[in-house]
Amino acid sequence: MKTFSERTQDVRHDWHVVDAAGVPLGRLASMVAQLIRGKHKPTFTPHIDGGDFVVVVNAAKVKFTGTKLDKRQIFRHTGYMGHERFTPLKSMMEKHPDRVIEKAVFGMLPKNSLSKQRLRTKLKVYAGDTHPHAAQSPRPFAMKVYA
Repeated sequence: MKTFSERTQDVRHDWHVVDAAGVPLGRLASMVAQLIRGKHKPTFTPHIDGGDFVVVVNAAKVKFTGTKLDKRQIFRHTGYMGHERFTPLKSMMEKHPDRVIEKAVFGMLPKNSLSKQRLRTKLKVYAGDTHPHAAQSPRPFAMKVYA
């Protein structure tokens, strides 16, 4: 029996819609990262971009457990010494809830150039419940929520 390795021309990319309302951020990010990488498919190959496109709606309604919303801070760095910036998660959720989900999903992906490309092209996050990707006929993805 030969080892199967998927080829680039055989890859089929599907579209999924994930509703983030009431789902904890970490569970949402890990599930979306698996969909983007293609680990849910039996033909998963690490060096081939076989993942699917994911549209996340209701990003502003994502759930945070405990006191994370009040205590957690988001880190970024300008590149200069001593120029690190910390933004409270609460203010980031008020202004840009889509960036919070993008950053969480990026943390779940492996750190290589292929994952940066996947995140940029395959993840679409919207704060509300509408999105402009109806022409691609995305299928709703049912997440199991354990509250």
